[in-house]
Amino acid sequence: MKSIAQKVFDIEIASLNEVAARLDNTFEDAVNAILKSQGKLIVCGMGKSGHVARKISATFTSTGTPSFFLHPAEAFHGDLGMISDEDIVLLISYSGETEEILKLIPYLRYNRNKFIAITGNPASTLATHAHIHLNVKVSQEACPLELAPTSSTTATLVMGDALAIALMTARDFTPADFARFHPGGSLGRKLLVKVKDLMRTDRLPFITADASFTQLVIKMSEGKLGMVIVGNQDNVEGVITDGDLRRGLVKYEDIHHMPITDFMNAKPIFVDEDEMVFDAEELMLERKITTLLVKNSTNAVTGVYQIFNQI
Repeated sequence: MKSIAQKVFDIEIASLNEVAARLDNTFEDAVNAILKSQGKLIVCGMGKSGHVARKISATFTSTGTPSFFLHPAEAFHGDLGMISDEDIVLLISYSGETEEILKLIPYLRYNRNKFIAITGNPASTLATHAHIHLNVKVSQEACPLELAPTSSTTATLVMGDALAIALMTARDFTPADFARFHPGGSLGRKLLVKVKDLMRTDRLPFITADASFTQLVIKMSEGKLGMVIVGNQDNVEGVITDGDLRRGLVKYEDIHHMPITDFMNAKPIFVDEDEMVFDAEELMLERKITTLLVKNSTNAVTGVYQIFNQI
């Protein structure tokens, strides 16, 4: 079975290289046409091409190009009203002869919509009538019967991805833009949420510098943050993490009788409570730490942010 899988990968990779080698100025023409459109990008496909079209449309939408999928069969039962004269249409049919797709052409011309075709046959009806044609012809399907669309659907999907990424680049689409369209995802939370929205504020484990070793251990256990803050909200002298404690136990034989300030970190890293979570976590990854003290505009400690709080 592994050899079969490897053969499928080899065939589909070869097919993608084949399509990539044929890329020409028509790809740039397609990108520019979509950029200049004042409306949405409507993507249509039937059968397996329809499934691919749905995914391509979703990718466009999430990366800065407003788009939706229009089922070509449903279009003739009222859904043509979804197409405005400012929209641009992407029609997908590997054969270029799919009846439901071809039936859209007269209406699109009547409505003055520019349409782009993705097919595997440059001489097909769809390709020759399209304003712009993108060729995804492959020499071999991965299906040994040459019946199930495999290499051809992969090539079509990648062509759609290439369009979406080219448009992203042309629009200077940023991670923050992506996050706005995905506010429920982890990236959205990191880029749109501030540290103060996720930091721990209750029962912060403050301890005085003259506290005993036993008091330190008890306070660290009670705080459930794996650390204690030496000092108070307005005057932090340092922090002691469970890592500092473990290292101290190995290094010092009489740690139980030592001042806790002897093994604390006197230079903890702070972050402003209005800092974006994304920037705070970048700092934590750069410094190889998991905890930040959070301060407000008066430099008072208002919370603790830990990177593993983010899911």
